[in-house]
Amino acid sequence: MNTRSGTNPRLLLVGYGRMGRLVDAIAAEYGFEVTGRIDRAAAAQGTWPDADVAIDFSTAEAVSRNVPQLAARGMDVVIGTTGWGAHEGALRDAIAASRIGVVAAPNFSLGVNAFIGLVERAAVLFSSRPEFGAWIHELHHAQKRDAPSGTALALKAAMEKSGYAARIDLASTRAGSIPGTHTVGFDAAAETITLTHTARDRSAFARGALEAARWVQGRTGWFTMRDVLGMGERG
Repeated sequence: MNTRSGTNPRLLLVGYGRMGRLVDAIAAEYGFEVTGRIDRAAAAQGTWPDADVAIDFSTAEAVSRNVPQLAARGMDVVIGTTGWGAHEGALRDAIAASRIGVVAAPNFSLGVNAFIGLVERAAVLFSSRPEFGAWIHELHHAQKRDAPSGTALALKAAMEKSGYAARIDLASTRAGSIPGTHTVGFDAAAETITLTHTARDRSAFARGALEAARWVQGRTGWFTMRDVLGMGERG
């Protein structure tokens, strides 16, 4: 574990938009000392304070640069940004030789991750019922760049891994200030079943990221929120 003996673990915030500020506001509740807040100007300067763990809520484009740099400095990393999936293989390779831990997840809400577990079970139940078609609809605020959301893609992948082989229709809405709503539905000729998770505000994501940052210290490797929550393997 990188934390200095007798002191609170040091936290570096990479990306200081809405999520970075939310994490900052409640970091002390989780026992962290925030040593740096990296916005675009600070990132351009390239001089970042030392820390034990970093939480990255920057941009998808920046993640592929940030994570290897943080790993080289021995910091554990929590990746809260989405939309960088095409670079995952390269990032895993970059941290493979390091002795850091990384937690990467499309959504850090504890409720969403439990919701994914419920959807997996539903997919198992409906995998043998061809009369039911499946769909996913996700809604987010107008400023969210990636569509479909990382959570929607994770839901679809979880359903497929659970044995649901039929087509899953996927739709996205971007409007207003919606924090995030995900609905999974199964529809037949005479009935419909829906499962929905609604985020009332973004604090759930900040708290989940801090839970992950606290959990990952002292661990080596690439992890997800399933590991943090002790949910075990899918399927």
